Amino acid sequence: MIAITSNLSIDDNEVELSFVRSSGPGGQNVNKVSTAVQLRFDVRRSRSLPNDVAIRLMKLAGSRLTNDGVLVLTAQSHRTQGDNRAEAIERLTALLREAAEKPKPRRPTRPTKASKVRRIEGKTKRGDVKALRGRPTMD
Repeated sequence: MIAITSNLSIDDNEVELSFVRSSGPGGQNVNKVSTAVQLRFDVRRSRSLPNDVAIRLMKLAGSRLTNDGVLVLTAQSHRTQGDNRAEAIERLTALLREAAEKPKPRRPTRPTKASKVRRIEGKTKRGDVKALRGRPTMD
């Protein structure tokens, strides 16, 4: 079990880890050792996630989400599989923690009378400045 918050955790079986070769520099070793980790988590079919958390996670994932609703994270900044695996799982838990937070509802506010007056005064001043830029009138 991967603990996300005090009341949310996901089963290890829902996370699929595969090891692939890292891209970028690394000398001869980069061509021989598969140290990069590709983590796949099926958000749509997950039984551990409440529906509202899954929806927020899909919005947060952006381009990391496939058309099938699978979240794909790749970790390759470390030289060992273990470190990359830990980083991938940590990134998944961070995303899930962020998705688990319920957004604060927006309370509509109205502008104060003073702010309306300031806005109109600013518009008048700006209009006066622009009026001075025109051609001089022949009097």
